[in-house]
Amino acid sequence: MRNKIKTLWVTISFCLILMGCNTVKSPKMDSYGGLLRVEQQPEGSTRRTNPFYTDRGAWIGFGIHENKNVTGFCGPYDLDGRTWLSSALLQIGTAPTGELNLLSRDSSCYYPDRLWMRLRGKDMEVEQTLKQVSSTTAILHIKNRSSKVLWIYGNLNQGKWTLVGNTLWSKLPNGELLLLSFKAGVKLNCDQGKYEACLEKADTEIVLTHYANPITLEKALVAVEAVLEQSRTLSVQHTARWANYISSNTRRELSMQEHRIMVKSIMTLMSNWRSAKKELKHDGVVPSHVADYFVGFWAWDSWKHAVALAQIDPALAKDQVRAMFDFQDSVGMIADCIYTDHRENNYRDSKPPLAAWAVNAIYEADHDLSFVREMYDKLVLYHQWWFRYRDHNKNGICEYGATDGTLEAAKWESGMDNAIRYDSTQMLWNEEGAWSMNQESVELSAYLELERKYLLHFAELLSVPFRGKKEPYLAMDYFFDQEQGYYFDRKLDGALIPCFGPEGWSPLWTGLATVPQAEAVIRVMQDTAKFASFVPFPTAALDNAKFMDRGYWRGPIWLDQVYFAVSGLRKYGYQKEADLYTKQVFERLEGLSDNGPIHENYEARTGKRLKAPHFSWSAAHLFLLYKELKTPQQKK
Repeated sequence: MRNKIKTLWVTISFCLILMGCNTVKSPKMDSYGGLLRVEQQPEGSTRRTNPFYTDRGAWIGFGIHENKNVTGFCGPYDLDGRTWLSSALLQIGTAPTGELNLLSRDSSCYYPDRLWMRLRGKDMEVEQTLKQVSSTTAILHIKNRSSKVLWIYGNLNQGKWTLVGNTLWSKLPNGELLLLSFKAGVKLNCDQGKYEACLEKADTEIVLTHYANPITLEKALVAVEAVLEQSRTLSVQHTARWANYISSNTRRELSMQEHRIMVKSIMTLMSNWRSAKKELKHDGVVPSHVADYFVGFWAWDSWKHAVALAQIDPALAKDQVRAMFDFQDSVGMIADCIYTDHRENNYRDSKPPLAAWAVNAIYEADHDLSFVREMYDKLVLYHQWWFRYRDHNKNGICEYGATDGTLEAAKWESGMDNAIRYDSTQMLWNEEGAWSMNQESVELSAYLELERKYLLHFAELLSVPFRGKKEPYLAMDYFFDQEQGYYFDRKLDGALIPCFGPEGWSPLWTGLATVPQAEAVIRVMQDTAKFASFVPFPTAALDNAKFMDRGYWRGPIWLDQVYFAVSGLRKYGYQKEADLYTKQVFERLEGLSDNGPIHENYEARTGKRLKAPHFSWSAAHLFLLYKELKTPQQKK
């Protein structure tokens, strides 16, 4: 009885959300169908650059087969091993495999919370909906609108099935466990990696379970039985979660096109969510599951993801931060990136110090002081690490550097790997395992000063002594050039490096610029010969002789820097201009307003997409740009 009441309550709650009975009226879930293409070609020699449907931190993904004769969703795809476990594990037919199938695909779509497909045949219509309801579990709901019997069949690319009751299970070559479970009354048979199931019920669920972490078969079988019993409830709860993601961030005063960008951003973040696995102790968001080299967690990506996730899923935001600090070393350093196999972790360099920004954003979202308390000492240690190991001349101004003495790793530490300002940079030895660039970077000092303020704020919240300086480290005047009206890096001998880049507006984003300095920088930012390009705020000034449309950090648009620019404008009262630039970004990035994925970077002069598709920090900053758009009423 208790379970029935719980199920009824969840159902009622979900219906209220969709009806708009919550505080913010949200368009229905189906309004956001087709925001991203998930068409795949498993049999092709190269994988498509389309993302997969995956959710809740699962390590497998699914898609819609480009071949319309395939009557099931393609996959699962192993997102860690980068291989197809099956081209289509759950195909639907009117007869056993190998015989004439009278069904063909009529239509299909990727919605935020599910994959959906409709099949048609003579006097037949079959709908199937796939939802990834947990990190281990996907539920396929099949609705047969005729009295005809259906057959389900599919092949594993590697491994074989073993039948236990109504469950097929296989230990994959990598040692992970895959189970396919049917409700009672289904007739099953299997032969090596092939199986067939006869479905006589018109409406049923099939549960596909993938365990990326070790588990005994006995425990897995018990767990899957519970899922089969609660499949409808789990499905409703899953969709209610997505309805809440969307409704809690919908702004009625904004356009549907702007809503769609917000939802696409959330979909990007959530489908890049990976659960704790092997040596990754907490969940987090990978930069892009489409790019093979982005299967771990990166430090400053993580801070940026967490700031956006704080307004979407604060629990995931906290785990994203924890995941990186799990690998903080004894002296306070945070690794550049971490993986399921620690041998791939990169300690040659760290990344810009934005972790306190992330922790503050999470606190502002849910006011969980226990999380601030959990992170405080770790943040302090990381902050102190910079001044011990990255201040060559001990003048209180830090430099980017490396543990191995290479300029390559030091550039990685800045995050702007090949920026023009580093073209004449050299490395200096500080002590064993600690090297610095021979230049002081304006944004590093701005970030550290912002971090100092957050740490002071956290100490006050926690009522603990502040272990740091209560006065600012330095005024941004040190980096400001009056003649050119802009902030520049300096060599350690004091010489300015007069290269116009996005680091120059970091004092605006951090609120550290004086008003006259901010006004001067904004004039440069609005100069069409420098930063007011077709898509605004490139990573190098347009009139720089070394500007390159596809030059990584030597010209293309990176949305984190665009966000810092727009947010900086807002801090100094330029709301109208900030809105204008935000809308230019929304309207001019290739593929953003249709079904293309969000990319790592874009051409400034054309908006054409460049590097990795389905990029999380780009999605995070598009989401933040959306959240900070001002309305006419707000402007008054």
